Amino acid sequence: MNDRPVRGGLSNWHQRLGVGVFGQVLDTLLPHSCLVCGLVCDGGDLCVACRGALPWLGAGACPVCALPGDGSGERCGACQRHPRAFDQTVAAFRYAFPVDRLVLALKYGHRLDVVEFLTFSLRQRLTGDFVEADVIVPMPLHPRRLAERGFNQAAEIGRRLARETGIPMKVGGLIRDRDTAPQVDLPLSARGANVRGAFRCPQDLAGQRVVVVDDVMTSGASLHEAARALKSRGAATVCNWIVARTP
Repeated sequence: MNDRPVRGGLSNWHQRLGVGVFGQVLDTLLPHSCLVCGLVCDGGDLCVACRGALPWLGAGACPVCALPGDGSGERCGACQRHPRAFDQTVAAFRYAFPVDRLVLALKYGHRLDVVEFLTFSLRQRLTGDFVEADVIVPMPLHPRRLAERGFNQAAEIGRRLARETGIPMKVGGLIRDRDTAPQVDLPLSARGANVRGAFRCPQDLAGQRVVVVDDVMTSGASLHEAARALKSRGAATVCNWIVARTP
């Protein structure tokens, strides 16, 4: 049995801090634990089994809502019948094991150590014109919920994406005025009404290409309302960068 102490959630920290050889020695002495199952892994944030189970979102999804499409790259029937206020969605994963465990651990378990892995995974999908944007705006929490949780997971992800892409992030670029019921507790048919008018954009975004960052997209109702608020202030386009898309 390997009884050496396990170090989790700190992958590549020595490289980011520039301590080189010293950090590499620590990698040998204090191996990583998998962010999902806790088993010792030889490198990276996930063990071989959990990494192999990652539910990457396949090619051919609808470019607007990121639901699986017919492979043509065209908008799905739902987005053609009911146009969205946002223009595009890029998602890394389907919301399934083990990504669902990571998202829940972040939101409700305060496991901020998973943010780097989620950000890195989403960054792999952001190539070409996907990164042609002027500003990143994290999906906001209502002040009461933010006080309860202590942090906004979308802002934590957005902050790292801003650093890696060079696109500035405006934390106050979108404000949630109404403390709505959690969308997950409502049927899909009620989610649009639940968040209608919930968001406000206090800044002039005339002509700007805006990215909204969030952890999970389900019905897209909240993102639709967020995009409506941003476009009411002049945003030219709104693209969603999402970690995981529910089926």
